[in-house]
Parts: sequence; structure tokens; C-alpha cells
Amino acid sequence: MPTTASDAEAVVFIFCEAENIYEPKQTMSKKISYYTKEGLDKITNELNHLKTKGRADIAKQIAEARDKGDLSENAEYDAAKDAQGHLEAKIAKLEDLVSNARLIDESKIDTSIVSILSKVTIKNKKNGASVTYTLVSEEEADLKAGKISTQSPIGKGLLGKKKGDMAKVKTPAGEMEFEVVNIG
Repeated sequence: MPTTASDAEAVVFIFCEAENIYEPKQTMSKKISYYTKEGLDKITNELNHLKTKGRADIAKQIAEARDKGDLSENAEYDAAKDAQGHLEAKIAKLEDLVSNARLIDESKIDTSIVSILSKVTIKNKKNGASVTYTLVSEEEADLKAGKISTQSPIGKGLLGKKKGDMAKVKTPAGEMEFEVVNIG
């Protein structure tokens, strides 16, 4: 069985019974994500909070549960250990996001076409309603704040369009047609 893996890459070997071989499978994503300074700062702050206060809180819970006696019948201890596992998984996910994050220089964005960080006003051709969205990465998307992901159906349909272009978008509600009214 192959056992080598670089220090920078976690590898799990999956046994394929049909072919009697082991295949390496990456456990963490190497997907590059683009962020605004605000979005990256938010993720970094959450990561630092979980590493410091989050870990300290879990350690305290484990210590308190351990002090209550027999660990084999201690549901509090089991719950604290489960919470620790969830916390460490979240920390690993955030570390992966931060390590693959790229900061976008908002001053260099071409406002003649729709791209990430574009503020786009679109008009629904069916009902005439206009709405303004900012296209962001999946992790920064927040519909209430008017931020939609470039990976969403509407985001994908708008990418590369110019002012005055029509965008046909397949949504769960069916195909919709939008006019790009303004790009900021």
C-alpha cells in the first residue's frame, strides 16, 4: 500500500475491491476562492476565535465532565468530546478556506462587464421588477444583504454580460429572462 504523502497534502487511501488496488483521494479541497477584504477578515476572525476561545471552552467542558467520575458512563464527557470533534472539523475547514483564499483588488475590476464583485442592477422581463445584486464568492453570499454567489443560477447567467444584454437564467422556478440595466 502506498504510504507517502507530502506534508502539505493530506491523503486518504481508498481500497477498490474490484481491482484490488489502493487509490489516493484528497481530503481537503484545493479550490481557490476569491474574497473581498471584508469577507476574508470575517473568516480569519472566526478562525482565530474558534482556535482560542472555542478550544478553551471545549477544554473546560471536558475537564468539568471528567471531574464527575466514571468516563465510561458519562454522557456529558461524550457530548463534550463530540463537540470538540465538530469544533476541530470546523477549524480545519476554515484553515483550508483561508489557505486557498485570494484577495480581490476592487480598484482593478472592469465595470464594463459583469464579474465577481460587480454591483449589477437587473430587470425581470416578465414582471418588470428591478433588483440590484453584488456578485461574490459562495462563502460571502447573503441574499438579505443583496450579495449573490457567482455559482448561483442568476450569478452564472450574469457573468460576462454587458449593460443592455439579456440573460436567460434557469432557476428552480423555471427559465427567467433578465436585462442588465446597470453595472457598478
